[in-house]
Amino acid sequence: MNIELSDIETEIEREISEAEATVTQPRGPQDDDHLAATVVSPAFEGESLVDQHELVYDALDEYMTTEIHALELKTYTPEQYDG
Repeated sequence: MNIELSDIETEIEREISEAEATVTQPRGPQDDDHLAATVVSPAFEGESLVDQHELVYDALDEYMTTEIHALELKTYTPEQYDG
C-alpha cells in the first residue's frame, strides 16, 4: 500500500463534518490493503447504518478503487460512542 494509515484518517476527517477517525491494519502488514476504521461524527445522526458507511466510502472514493481492497467499518455518533 502506498498510502499511510494517517493519510486515510485525515481524508475521512476532512470529508466528514467533525469526524474523528482511527484506521488500523487488523490482519497485519502482509494484508496491507485490508483495513479497519472506526469513525465518530455528528454527521451520522439520523442516518441509517448503510448511509453512515456510504458517507465514509464516498470520503475515500479514490482510495477504495486503488489502495484499499477491504474496509471493516464501524461508525458512531458521538452519543453512541460515549455511551
